[in-house]
Amino acid sequence: MVKPVQGEIKVGVVGYGLAGRVFHTPFVSAVPGLVLSGIVQRSGDSAARAWPDATIFRGFEDLLASDVDLIVIATPNATHAPMAMQALRRGKHVVVDKPMAGTWSDALAMEKLAKELGLLLAPFHCSRWHGDFVTLQSLIEARTLGRLVTVEAKMDRFRPILRQGTWKEEESEENGILLDLGPHMVDQMIALLGRPVSVTADVRRDRAGSKIADAFDLGLEFEREGAPVHVRLQATLIGAAPGPRFVAHGTHGSFVKNGIDQQQNLVDSGGRVPRLDEATEWWREEEQFWGELTTAADPAVPAALEKRRVPTIPSDYRGYYANIRDVLRGEAELAVTPQDGARTIRLLELAMQSSATRTTVAVSDTDWEKE
Repeated sequence: MVKPVQGEIKVGVVGYGLAGRVFHTPFVSAVPGLVLSGIVQRSGDSAARAWPDATIFRGFEDLLASDVDLIVIATPNATHAPMAMQALRRGKHVVVDKPMAGTWSDALAMEKLAKELGLLLAPFHCSRWHGDFVTLQSLIEARTLGRLVTVEAKMDRFRPILRQGTWKEEESEENGILLDLGPHMVDQMIALLGRPVSVTADVRRDRAGSKIADAFDLGLEFEREGAPVHVRLQATLIGAAPGPRFVAHGTHGSFVKNGIDQQQNLVDSGGRVPRLDEATEWWREEEQFWGELTTAADPAVPAALEKRRVPTIPSDYRGYYANIRDVLRGEAELAVTPQDGARTIRLLELAMQSSATRTTVAVSDTDWEKE
C-alpha cells in the first residue's frame, strides 16, 4: 500500500540531459495536481531558463533535503539503482528512468525496499503510451487479426560514428542498446502477451571499435490461446533505412505500422506539451503514417484480401504521469509496477545469457515470480 500524498504533489527531477529535458519535465508540468518543484542540474542554466518557477539544485543531496514528494531519476544508467534506493530511504516516492536497474538483483532489492516503506516505485516504461503500440494492442485484444501468430518490432537508429563525450558510449554492463531500447521493447511485449516461455538472442557490436553492444536480435516465445506466439525484437545503431515499427500476423490478417512515435522529436524541436486541463490537443499522427490492416473477409478465400488504413490511437506520456498522480492520491492502481521493471531486467539478462551461450534459455517460475 502506497502512502498517499495530500494536496499538490511536488516533483523533483534529477538530471537535465535528454531524459530530464524531453521525457520528464514537460510531461510532469502538463499534469494537473503535479508541480515541477525542483530540478537537479549540476552546471549550466538551461533548466532555470526553461522552468523559472522550479528551484534549481546543484546536487542530489540538496533535492533529497527539500520538501518534494516524488523524485524522478533521469541520470546515467549506472546511477539509477543507487540513487533510487537513496531517495526511498529518505522517504521519497520514486520514478526511475529505464533501465530500472543494471541487474535483476538490484531491481528486486529496490522493489523490496519500496514495499517495506510503503512508497511508490515506478519504472518509466513510457513506450506503453506510444500511439502505435496502443493501436496494435487494441487490434490484438479485439482479435481483429484472429489468433495472433507472430509479432515483429524494430527500433532502429543511425549512429554509425562512435559519439565522443557521452556516457552512452562508455564500456559498462549498464550501457548499450540492449539496456537502452531493450526495456521499452520487452516491456511492451510483457504488457501485450504476459510471461514468455523462452528467450533466444544475439547481442553484438556492429560498429568498428564500439565499446558497447550496439545491435540485438531478441526472440521471445509466448503461449496464447493454446498455441505459440513468436516475437522478434530488433534494434541497431546502423539502421539508416529503418524497417516497419511493428508487423503482426494472425490467422485472419496482418497489421504493418511504419514510422516512430513523434513525442520526442516534437519536444526536442521546441514543441510545448499542453496541460491535460487545456482544450489544446497535444498531437495526432497524420494519416500518411497510419498502419495498414490487411484481412480476408473469408479466410477460406485467402486471395480476396481487404486493405484499410487504421488511425493511430492518440496516446502520450501525460497518461503515464496522470497515473502516477492518481496512485499517490489513492485513486488508482500503478500501471507500470516495480515487478514489471524487475521482470524486464531479468529477461534482458536472459537475453545476454542466450547470446553468450548461443542457446535458447527457458524462462523459469523463479525468473518470473521472484520478489
